[in-house]
Amino acid sequence: MFLRRRPVRLEAERIVLRLPTHSDFNAWAALRVTSRDFLTKWEPVWAADHLTRKGFTNRVYWATRASRSGSALPLFLLRRDGVLLGAITLDNIRRGPAQSGTIGYWIGQPFARQGYMQEAIGALVHHAFTTLDLSRIEAACLPENTASRGVLEKSGFKYEGVAQSYLQIDGRWRNHVLYANLRGDRRGRTDVR
Repeated sequence: MFLRRRPVRLEAERIVLRLPTHSDFNAWAALRVTSRDFLTKWEPVWAADHLTRKGFTNRVYWATRASRSGSALPLFLLRRDGVLLGAITLDNIRRGPAQSGTIGYWIGQPFARQGYMQEAIGALVHHAFTTLDLSRIEAACLPENTASRGVLEKSGFKYEGVAQSYLQIDGRWRNHVLYANLRGDRRGRTDVR
């Protein structure tokens, strides 16, 4: 018998993380437009259909398929009163000996630097380590993105190095700094046995 899993819903003190739905389009498009200048310097170039309903519909279908297949967990970040703040995705989920995944995230400019993303990262990493049984969560950001680096470090991620020409951001191949959070991390501790 086929049993459909309930969609993931994660909660933190001030926020809820859940899969995007078709009814999120207007709030998502408005937040992306309002935050365009704030976001585009940190993101790949937006596709021609990025802000269209059709493009968003494809995004919702991908999120549902990826979540069901276990390959990714793309979640919207909402304040408890329902206001859309941004999104966070656990992607490239690898099973077997790796048991790892990669997070990426964005937050709308009006909500930046208020601690929302740190809550979201904490909730998603906890879910990844406990429910999904992952061992390693990776993240990458541009070296000059001090806000992103800071939220990763406050969330328990440790700097691991630099990846040359890692992603195309704002139309150019860019180096990224790499971070990781390990379940049961003992790096830097002196009481290792």
